[in-house]
Amino acid sequence: MQIVRNSGLILEGGGMRSVFTSGVLDAFMKHGFYFRYVVAVSAGACNGLSYMSRQPRRARISNIDMLVKYNYLGVRHLFTQGCILDPELLYDRFPNELFPYDYDTYFSTPATFEMVTTNCLTGRAEYLVEHEGNRQRLLDIARATSSLPYVAKVVQVDGVPMLDGGIVDSIPVERAESQGFSHNVVIGTRNRGFRLSGKDRKIPPFIYKKYPRLRVALSHRIAVYNAQLELLERKEDDGSVTCIRPLRPMEVGRIEKNPAKLERLYEEGFQLGENWCLEQKGGNG
Repeated sequence: MQIVRNSGLILEGGGMRSVFTSGVLDAFMKHGFYFRYVVAVSAGACNGLSYMSRQPRRARISNIDMLVKYNYLGVRHLFTQGCILDPELLYDRFPNELFPYDYDTYFSTPATFEMVTTNCLTGRAEYLVEHEGNRQRLLDIARATSSLPYVAKVVQVDGVPMLDGGIVDSIPVERAESQGFSHNVVIGTRNRGFRLSGKDRKIPPFIYKKYPRLRVALSHRIAVYNAQLELLERKEDDGSVTCIRPLRPMEVGRIEKNPAKLERLYEEGFQLGENWCLEQKGGNG
């Protein structure tokens, strides 16, 4: 095992696009590369959990095999459970029964794993850690970070209403830098040069009426994300960031269900992750 001590690892979200991330992380595990600081957002955090518990291919099975078998993604879940994903399956049966999560390994690892959520009261990012052995809190944070606005329920963590961290901090490079990591490895889920099109719009008061600061954050979401993409590319150019990302425009959507497309994206991530690992081993002699 090789601990990467001088760089942080940043995992972007992106729904099913994060199958790419699971491929990269499986390559890291194959070659024994582990970071002592990881900060992850939304679906990136869910994939990151399997990396932190040292369970290769677990995220891939969740994202592809289990999706095909249980069809856990779709509008019907929005009507039956208030979420476009099946939360009972993903945050209860899957980690506790169908493909048990290795909580013991997770809680024994000395690395720091932060999951980014959006505090609905403040409209700001929260960087939450659970390393004290509280399994339910760990699952609650994972559910909160991936609870997309409009299509998922607000999740309570420590009595605070939370939603998807990608609303305010999709690529937390500045967070990693604030924790003392001047160089970071970012696993992105968009090709270089991608920008969201469209314009931000003011969110009407009847939506999230109890959370005015959340509405403000949602009203600037496109601009904030595009600014983070620009920052990422500048840091990549000056050498303070290494970015592993898809090489071509993404053919997989946020709620993609086509297993062939998902498998191709996973394999691309695995190959690029393996290339990075081999480069590191070559550089280290």
